[in-house]
Amino acid sequence: MGSGTGAAGGGWSRRRLVGALAGAAAVTALPAPAPPKNAAAHTTTTPDRAAPAAERPSAEPSVPHPAKKTSGPQPLYLGTYTTVEGGGTGVRLATYDPTSGRITGTGTLTGIVNPSYLALHPDRRTLYTVNEHDDGAVTAVRLADRKILGARSTGGAGPCHLSVHPSGRWLLSANYTSGSVAVHPIDKSGALGERTDVVTHSAPAPGPGQQGPHAHQFITSPDGGHVLAVDLGTDTVYTYRLDERRGTLTEVGQAHTRPGAGPRHLTFHPGGRHAYLANEVDNTVAVCTYEVTTGRLTVGEPQSTGSGPGTNYPAQILVTANGSYAYLANRGDNSLARYAVEADGARLRLLGTVPVSGDFPRQIAFSPDGTLLFAANQKSGTVSVFHVDGKSGDLRLAGEPFASPVAVCALPL
Repeated sequence: MGSGTGAAGGGWSRRRLVGALAGAAAVTALPAPAPPKNAAAHTTTTPDRAAPAAERPSAEPSVPHPAKKTSGPQPLYLGTYTTVEGGGTGVRLATYDPTSGRITGTGTLTGIVNPSYLALHPDRRTLYTVNEHDDGAVTAVRLADRKILGARSTGGAGPCHLSVHPSGRWLLSANYTSGSVAVHPIDKSGALGERTDVVTHSAPAPGPGQQGPHAHQFITSPDGGHVLAVDLGTDTVYTYRLDERRGTLTEVGQAHTRPGAGPRHLTFHPGGRHAYLANEVDNTVAVCTYEVTTGRLTVGEPQSTGSGPGTNYPAQILVTANGSYAYLANRGDNSLARYAVEADGARLRLLGTVPVSGDFPRQIAFSPDGTLLFAANQKSGTVSVFHVDGKSGDLRLAGEPFASPVAVCALPL
């Protein structure tokens, strides 16, 4: 479930529900200053208090990269929906204190429609967002002056995920509604070219209760040899080879979950031989094995998400940089499940859950040094921050959650 916007009429589709958005916090901002020099005419940055700190190294939201401990405010970008009641007006700008975890709002980057997922270029100079609506697109933003470098069509509807290939030359995106994945070239300035490929998942047939394919994630394997697309609608993870010269995709394998699992999000163990799959529809997780030479992924037996009675939709799973612990965001149960990672990545052992202190945690992300975990809570319009104990894997809430309208993605730099 993309949990994004529905048809052009503005409603929410049956399984991509958000629920009532009346509780989403509104943001009062000061008058907008003049756009940066040479910035696009429609681009404005609305400040809350002060300009953000200098950008720091990071990775796209789903992949933690350990970094040296920093001090002073660090940049934080927050994704939202702009076309729903109570939604945001663009990419929310903020900073966070790497010691306390406290978030401070600094403004909004407007001129981008439904930036529901965010990713960073490896050179840390360009931010990429999806435009999650029927006429799907991806947008590039130069961070130095926050100039929008332009948007490109994804050739599909409802893009809900994107990532940058490790080479920095290709942007990979997943179109949820149309069940397709797309590739765009990235030039030296960070701007996007016209897409070089788009592939629709036509087989196997949709799983129980699904009307078609629903691509939910598109990432590169740790070894860089393959790119993998997770499709909720067909209960399949597709493995492709990316031609790094032409930007075209060739399918080389399929991994199938049990019917009706509804796979949503895949995260690799740092060792590169195992991965963990969050299955949204049947409320499970699974350990997968990955063969580097062939790109073959094999899905293991479903395991508990630790959620209690009632409906729950697992959203995203993260693994610590040392490979010792994994965390799963549970929407509905509104908790974060904590797992011990054992047998060099081959086994997950559920340790328990902690309340997320918000409603419907859509996405979670580590700070670059791995000491903080951010949870974007869609229905409550908040971002919760947790201290991560590197030895025990325990999570401790870092103060009151930060209010941000329809918070669906957090990217701490």
